[in-house]
Amino acid sequence: MSGGVVIVGGGPAGLMAAETAAARGLRVDVYERMGSVGRKFLLAGKGGLNLTHSDPRGRFDARYGARQAEVGRWLDAFDADALRAWATALGVETFVGSSGRVFPSDLKAAPLLRAWLRRLRAGGVAFHVHHRWLGWNADGALRFATSAGEVAVSSAATVLALGGGSWPVLGSDGSWLPLLRARGVVAADLAPANCGFDVGWSAHFAERHAGAPLKPVAVLWHDDDGAEQRLQGECVVTANGIEGSLIYAISATLRERWAASGEARIALDLAPGRSEERLARDLARPRNARSLAEQLRRQAGIGGVKAGLLREVLDAAALADPQRLAATIKHLPLVLRRPRPLAEAISTAGGVRFDALREDLMLSALPGTFCAGEMIDWEAPTGGYLLTASFASGRIAGAGAADWVRRSDRG
Repeated sequence: MSGGVVIVGGGPAGLMAAETAAARGLRVDVYERMGSVGRKFLLAGKGGLNLTHSDPRGRFDARYGARQAEVGRWLDAFDADALRAWATALGVETFVGSSGRVFPSDLKAAPLLRAWLRRLRAGGVAFHVHHRWLGWNADGALRFATSAGEVAVSSAATVLALGGGSWPVLGSDGSWLPLLRARGVVAADLAPANCGFDVGWSAHFAERHAGAPLKPVAVLWHDDDGAEQRLQGECVVTANGIEGSLIYAISATLRERWAASGEARIALDLAPGRSEERLARDLARPRNARSLAEQLRRQAGIGGVKAGLLREVLDAAALADPQRLAATIKHLPLVLRRPRPLAEAISTAGGVRFDALREDLMLSALPGTFCAGEMIDWEAPTGGYLLTASFASGRIAGAGAADWVRRSDRG
């Protein structure tokens, strides 16, 4: 087989690359390892598809941390507003939720994906599922493993949109990393992003409270300059530690601290709406015949998993001291022992370095081969930022591949 643009990977980045190249009149074939495309996209929509975010561009770009300049250039070509307009053109209206996140009006991913695939097929895009990419053969053709044996596919340009290493059951297992490194592509090791962390609870606490939400709470940590930072939101206690949107928002910082010293330290404010002075005063009121649990509930609004956390870090004497108890409610220390494994993470850090790519996302070491999506070395918190940048990178890579083919044809 030979021809136009080959897309390897049927996630949002790969599908957007296919749409962009096909819109320029090129033959496009999408090869996907799994039995259908968009599986992680569908998983992301199980609790309501968070397509993008309504943050203004400056704040939006800042969500990409050290890579905000590079990802910002992608967004210059296809930002959150463009993504919402694209969804509308597919017949899917969107709305801004109370948190600023943007969702389809029906909150579902499947109708959007079905409409998109219909449009792609109508535009001439061909899909080949159950094709696992194996690299290149001696002639430079792409190798794929199929149930019928290995096949070789030649292309005028290739877009690799193979994802990172999180949720490998959905097809992205990071097996592409050694294949690219063997071809001289500079890539950072993959690491978990938007991940939970192990704490090492007591067996009693884990058995009673695993799965319990912590809300509202604030997380406190120190930045690289030693200044204390604070962010309020929600998270969840797990059997091993802690996870959820509040932790994901700072997981990159926490992961780097852990990598540098073997641990990361945070604190939780269990009563973000009350001052320490008020808590100490209220908790000092006579208990009479009430238990400590009842006193915490009545005077501090603390019960359930929050009360369990206090017992996890304080001894009996400290629990009986209103001042120490109030101080811990406002600043409960936690030592994070390690990130959860990459396979459990929502997304991936690491991958193909930006200095290995041209601005059109072509690999400098492999002319005619482009990268898109999570396999590039960037990360972002949840909230629609991951999907938006994946779509935008696919747009850039698809356009770059189309331009490469046209230049090659003219040459």
